[in-house]
Amino acid sequence: MIDEITIHGTCDPRFARMKEVFAEGFRERGEVGAAVSVVVDGETVVDLWAGHADQAKTRPWERDTLVNVYSTTKGVTALCAHRLVEEGRLDLDAPVSRYWPEFGAAGKSNLPVRQLLSHRSGLPAVRRLLPDEFLYDWDNITGALAAEEPWWTPGERHGYHAVTFGWLVGEVVRRVTGKSLGAYFQEEIAEPLGADFRIGLPDAEHDRAAEMSAIPLEAPPDGEGLSLAMTFMREPEGMAARAFMNPPSMAKGPNHAAWRRAEIPGANGHATARAIARIYGAVARGGDLDGAHVIGPEATERCRTEQSSGADAVLQIDTRFGLGFMLPQGRAGTNFGPNPRAFGHPGAGGSVGFADPEQRVGFGYVMNRMGPHILLDPRATALIDTTYDVIGKARP
Repeated sequence: MIDEITIHGTCDPRFARMKEVFAEGFRERGEVGAAVSVVVDGETVVDLWAGHADQAKTRPWERDTLVNVYSTTKGVTALCAHRLVEEGRLDLDAPVSRYWPEFGAAGKSNLPVRQLLSHRSGLPAVRRLLPDEFLYDWDNITGALAAEEPWWTPGERHGYHAVTFGWLVGEVVRRVTGKSLGAYFQEEIAEPLGADFRIGLPDAEHDRAAEMSAIPLEAPPDGEGLSLAMTFMREPEGMAARAFMNPPSMAKGPNHAAWRRAEIPGANGHATARAIARIYGAVARGGDLDGAHVIGPEATERCRTEQSSGADAVLQIDTRFGLGFMLPQGRAGTNFGPNPRAFGHPGAGGSVGFADPEQRVGFGYVMNRMGPHILLDPRATALIDTTYDVIGKARP
C-alpha cells in the first residue's frame, strides 16, 4: 500500500509493482525527491516522480524537475564521441594530438583517443593546485590537462577519470566539430530525441534544478562507498585527492549558478529520468527512436567492448569499463540488471542510466538525496531488479 508519499506520473499496468518499490525508496531509504523511467522497445512503460526538489521539502518535485546527475553525464558524453566515430570523423586508434595538437606535450604525442574513453590515459587529475575559477573555464582547464604529464604510463593500467574524462573527451569533440560538447550533444542527440538533458544549463532553466544534498563521506556497510575521504586525508596532494578536489572549488558542490551554467561533461549534466531512459532506450533498440538517430548497432558493440578491468588506480576497488561506459562489475548490487552485456553509467550519489540491447531496455533514475555509494545505489538497484522481474514474467 502506497502511503505518505504521492507518486506522480504514468506506469504500464504490467509495471504496477514499480510504484510500490519507488514509494519504498521514500519510506525506507531516505529519498527526498526522485524520478524513474523505463523505456522498452521504444515505449515508455514507467515514468514516475515524487517528493521534493529542495532539502527543506518546501518545493514539490515536478514533471520537468532537472537533476545534476554527476557521472551519469559521462555516458552521453561518450555517445557524442561514438557518433563521430560512426560518421568517420574520429578514429579511436589515432593519437589525440591529431585532433588536439597541444595535447602531445609531456610525452603524450602517441596517446590514442581510445585511452581517453577507457580511463587508461593516466590523466585523472592535474598535479598542481589549480585556481578555483578553472573549474568553470574550458580553455584553462583543457590547457592544464594538455600540459600535464600522465600519472602512469598510458595504457598500462586504468583509473577512474572522475571529472577530467569530460574535459578530455569533450575537447576532442570540440576540435573535430567546432562545437562545444554541450552544444554538440544538444543539437545532435538531445534535441532530436526530445530528451530534456543539458550539459551547461542556461540561466533561464536554473529554477527547474533540484537542490542536491551533500555527499556523505562515510562508507556504507557493503564497502562499495565513498571511503575515499580517508585517502584524501592521508594524501591530500595525491592522485585520488587531486582527481576529486582539484580545482578546490569542486568542494562548493552543484547548487549554484556557476556550476550549473558551465560545461563539465564528466560531472554536471542536468536531466530528467525520462530523458536518460529515452536516450538509452533509443540505443537499446538499434539507435533510432521516433525518427531520431543516436548510434547504430556497430557503434553500440564498440561502446560495451571491455577495455579496462581489475584494480582501479583511483577508486581503489576493482572496476570494468568499455569505451566510455561502465560495464556490469560482477558483484552484488553493481550490475545493470541480469544481462552481463548491458552498459551505461552511474553518477555519484545514486543516479544511473543504462541500455540493455538484448532486452531493448533503456533505464533512468535520478534523485537529490545523495547516497555514499561509488557504483550503484540500493535505491536504483531495487528499481532495476523490479524492472527485470516484470520483464521476466512477461516473457512467453
